Amino acid sequence: MNKLIALSLITFVSFAGFAQAEDEGAKCDAPKDKWMTEEAMKAKATELGYDVRQVKVENGCYEVYGIKDGQKVEAIFNPATGEQVGAE
Repeated sequence: MNKLIALSLITFVSFAGFAQAEDEGAKCDAPKDKWMTEEAMKAKATELGYDVRQVKVENGCYEVYGIKDGQKVEAIFNPATGEQVGAE
């Protein structure tokens, strides 16, 4: 019985962390006409140390896929300010 409770708690905490990562997109609510271009976002990410492979738009944010410090990363940026608002 205790194992079942512990497993349920671990599962709940894992999903709560995933939901929190997805909520980061809520910080990307700028109107489209205020956004920086994808090329400008790529340049900003490169300045921050990312070896950018792809830039996509998802949930109103820029998602930058690339390599940083030898690791594959997916970083989420506010499209108007270029501020990093999350990572997965």
